[in-house]
Amino acid sequence: MDEVVEAQLGRPLRSSVEVVSSCHLGLPVVVRVPPRLDDGTPFPTLYWLTCPLARVRVGRLESGGGVRRMEQKTLSDPEFADRLERAHEDYRSERESLDTGDEGPTPSGGVGGAAAGVKCLHAHYAHTRAGGDNPVGELVASWVEPLDCEIPCVLEGMVNPAWTARP
Repeated sequence: MDEVVEAQLGRPLRSSVEVVSSCHLGLPVVVRVPPRLDDGTPFPTLYWLTCPLARVRVGRLESGGGVRRMEQKTLSDPEFADRLERAHEDYRSERESLDTGDEGPTPSGGVGGAAAGVKCLHAHYAHTRAGGDNPVGELVASWVEPLDCEIPCVLEGMVNPAWTARP
């Protein structure tokens, strides 16, 4: 499945990954990345969004000020802020439980490596798709799903030239 993820991302992987969420066509949507890459580099982003359609849709949200709006919601909604803080804690705790490295720097931060708040809607959405309780990811999911491609984005380990990201 690594070659599918590489095709989705358009680059080689820096470590083996595990698919934790797939689309209705059986292709990866989110992968789990180890806390340390193959070369030992600490990697704070435990869940990585690979689905090209989801990445395009989330990117549109980000470019339209989505991170700023989520930060504002965090400031104005104490319940939302508490849930987000727990999401960061759960994410950090899960990543730390998977880190078997004994030497060198360790990955830090919560969702996407952020100490708090909202850094990247992609990371929050990936956390939700991976089963995390994340209020930002839940909102993002409501705006980008369904991931309803009619044809696969990747065929035989290569980008499908007939596939396009629909609005």
